[in-house]
Amino acid sequence: MTVATTAKRPALGALYVLTGAFLFGFNGSMSKVVMQAGITPEQLTLFRVLGTAVISGVVLVITDRSQFLISRRRLAWFAALGVGGLAMVQWLYSVAISLLPVGVALLFEYTAVVLIALTARLVFKEQVHPRLWWAIGAVLVGLAVVAQIWDSPLAGLGVLAGLGAAVAYAFYFLGGERSVSGASAMSVAFWASSFATAFWLLFSRWWEIPAGTFTEPVSFGGSLDHIVTPMWLPLLGIVVFGGFAPFTLIFASLRHISATASGILASSEVLFAFVVAWLWLGETLAPVQIAGSAVVLVAIVVAQTARVTPDPDPDDAFARELPPEYP
Repeated sequence: MTVATTAKRPALGALYVLTGAFLFGFNGSMSKVVMQAGITPEQLTLFRVLGTAVISGVVLVITDRSQFLISRRRLAWFAALGVGGLAMVQWLYSVAISLLPVGVALLFEYTAVVLIALTARLVFKEQVHPRLWWAIGAVLVGLAVVAQIWDSPLAGLGVLAGLGAAVAYAFYFLGGERSVSGASAMSVAFWASSFATAFWLLFSRWWEIPAGTFTEPVSFGGSLDHIVTPMWLPLLGIVVFGGFAPFTLIFASLRHISATASGILASSEVLFAFVVAWLWLGETLAPVQIAGSAVVLVAIVVAQTARVTPDPDPDDAFARELPPEYP
């Protein structure tokens, strides 16, 4: 597929990715509201990937139907990307935020940046800056402080889910960067989401959702407890504004800034999530945990800049189009 050349506007690219990061951060608190009302993490993941598949599919029907014609080899790859990357990262993240404060769950998930740089060095033999090893040490220390491992106040399953989400996210990022070519980001969204949907249609137990659940009133909780709407409304918001919209915005940012720059700015999602969860749900951290969070966030940025990669191949679809994240 030929990609049109556009003038680079770094400020616009930064605005795109920061807006996407905010929407992702906001989505964490909204997801908690829906899960507390009875939707399981598996079912929420199904709705997110199903909605993304439908929306991206409609966009492709209108803009580029040729993306529906792909080889069996590429189809197999998208199946692995959709299940091992997209389906798992969204599910594990949903499990993590059901057990942990939203911002803390994101801190664990964003250690994927460290895994990406580490894998690039040890597996793909890429050159990395020595500061990577300092960043890894800082991440481990910072997470230990956030989790307060000396008295273990955080749910162990939530921590494991957050770390699992990091592994799945790293797989999605590296897999796309190394293997996806000749496909637009919208095509990647459609095919990966379609396979993720097929997976969760089998394992989410959606058929156990009680009849009438989507029309049942649900409170937004916390400082927004006075807002009560039918369940389908916040669920629709999660699908559109917590999935497809930020994905598209971060994709658009790569027309103007590099994937590395986009990834660094996208880590601001952690800060947005902390602020939104604090203002909305009243989730707070002890001062020492806030300090630990700051250490982790800085270390994530340092690790993200530690990779030394060659100029992107013009035929590499990831370098041209695939966004650095899709939680």
